[in-house]
Amino acid sequence: MVVRETDGMSLPIEDRLAAHLSVWLGAWPAGNGELLVTTSKVRTQPGWDGVVHPVGGVAGPQGAVLSVPPSLVESVAGLATSLDELRQADLSPVFGPGSRLFEGVFRWSESPAPLPDAGVWVPTEDPSVPDWLLPFGGEVLMARNASGGYVAGVGVKRHDDFGHELAVVTEAAAQGKGLARRLVAQAARRVLDGGQVPTYLHADRNVASAKVAEAAGFPDLGWRVLGVVGATALQRAS
Repeated sequence: MVVRETDGMSLPIEDRLAAHLSVWLGAWPAGNGELLVTTSKVRTQPGWDGVVHPVGGVAGPQGAVLSVPPSLVESVAGLATSLDELRQADLSPVFGPGSRLFEGVFRWSESPAPLPDAGVWVPTEDPSVPDWLLPFGGEVLMARNASGGYVAGVGVKRHDDFGHELAVVTEAAAQGKGLARRLVAQAARRVLDGGQVPTYLHADRNVASAKVAEAAGFPDLGWRVLGVVGATALQRAS
């Protein structure tokens, strides 16, 4: 997909998602169920948090795309031609000793659950914003208790003009009350209204996060987020 400057509001959700992945990864889709290894300026430039994220990937029905620094594209492409092959491949010759493929669940929503709002949008300059939300910048979504104290929040990873990723954390004392799902649905509505597609990523073992996503209107459609962990060679490659 070729991404052109456009207003995301004019794009259907599927096209927003494709445009987001094209920018975030460098290409989308792979096609024919194969693995496409490519690169993007995102792999060598600071991302949403001011940090360089040298590897990113997504696998869907049309194949998988793994985005790596330009200097590693040829080497990684030589490891595998499909996601199944990549799962079995030894990544250490390219990424360094101990490196391995990470997989998680990749979700997005076009119809957030019609849950009542649970928070207010607050600029990160506000002194009441907890430390974990500060790297997100802009405005963050916060829920407070009766005394006005923070109990839960959502940060928005503003990857590009087409896709924004949501992250939610609830204080232990406030868990089990449905705050997280309400906040995620509320944040997703704002992202959609802004012309982007809201995405939500989590590890397979994070059952609590999966339940929040489902309840907020982010179904699991079998898509996967990909990465490489323990990669000692990435810093010099990027």
